[in-house]
Amino acid sequence: MSRYIHQLPEWPRFHWNQEALSAPLAAVRHQQGRLLGRMGALGFSLQKEAELETLTLDVLKSSEIEGENLNAEQVRSSIARRLGMDIAGAVPADRHVEGVVEMMLDATQNFDKPLTEERLFGWHAALFPTGRSGLRKITVGAWRNDAEGPMQVVSGPMGKEKVHYEAPAAPLLNREMSRFVNWANETDNTDLVLKSALAHLWFVTIHPFDDGNGRIARAIADWVLARSENSPQRFYSMSAQIRQERNAYYEILEKTQKGTLDITPWMEWFLGCLGRAFDGTETTLAAVLRKARFWEKLAGTAINERQRLVLNRILDRFEGKMTSTKWAKMGKCSHDTALRDIQYLMDKDILAKDAGGGRSTSYSLKEIEG
Repeated sequence: MSRYIHQLPEWPRFHWNQEALSAPLAAVRHQQGRLLGRMGALGFSLQKEAELETLTLDVLKSSEIEGENLNAEQVRSSIARRLGMDIAGAVPADRHVEGVVEMMLDATQNFDKPLTEERLFGWHAALFPTGRSGLRKITVGAWRNDAEGPMQVVSGPMGKEKVHYEAPAAPLLNREMSRFVNWANETDNTDLVLKSALAHLWFVTIHPFDDGNGRIARAIADWVLARSENSPQRFYSMSAQIRQERNAYYEILEKTQKGTLDITPWMEWFLGCLGRAFDGTETTLAAVLRKARFWEKLAGTAINERQRLVLNRILDRFEGKMTSTKWAKMGKCSHDTALRDIQYLMDKDILAKDAGGGRSTSYSLKEIEG
């Protein structure tokens, strides 16, 4: 009796109930189009900021799913540098962070390039630049060889482990991955959002590497989603949503991998998760969208470049209270000029004086009426 789907005689002839998926797929496609339209209406600089926030979240959360916490500022700085953005407070990133970022950006920025075994090997090598997963030495940039036993997904303390899944044996990997890669690059009638869901499941079921299979599966899914949009820009994070639903993610994976090749429940879950990822964009991009609304409402107000620069700094990640001294420093101007800027913006109902006064006088943005 076959225990896992890859042991079934008809593997890998996946199928699903197209009628059951038609409504959720249409809903997700509608959300996808609406989000892309909304983001397309932003100016170029705001699009870049939105993309930076989304990619940073995606990299952090994909690693968190596997129990690894990366330095958020290093990730953000690495992505900004690769996007050609000059951001305040940029910090150098270690080679591990650089590798994770390199993989995720290659998957989405180069969505129009084919998926190849060499490309996958490059992603894997980028994830493990030291050739180790923690303290354990692993095979890097090549399929696993099962030298230490079969590839299993386990949980529980040593001696009382529970085996959730066992992947195809190492000698089968060349055939399995060749078949997967050929399918991934084929053009057929499958909607690319559904293809993303299947690519994720299929790859993680083969589990071809010693480690990093989940992160690479999610990168492959993002590669297909980028193809579904014909765009390298990312304005939502599937990985962030999966992180929120991690228990359900592992549960549906295990159930599917121990079931039949009718993967309708997995596809339904993936579409639902993707829809919730679109919904979560409002929270993820709150600061960027707030900035967009702010400038839309001030479209008819005369604002010079220095004032615009400092206002954007306040809208971004400014911490503490804004004083005339800080304004002068940020705007690279004299204290008198800073005071004139502030007074002008107060007269326009853009800034308001905070409670208190004297040397501690500070200012905050007012809510701009629509």
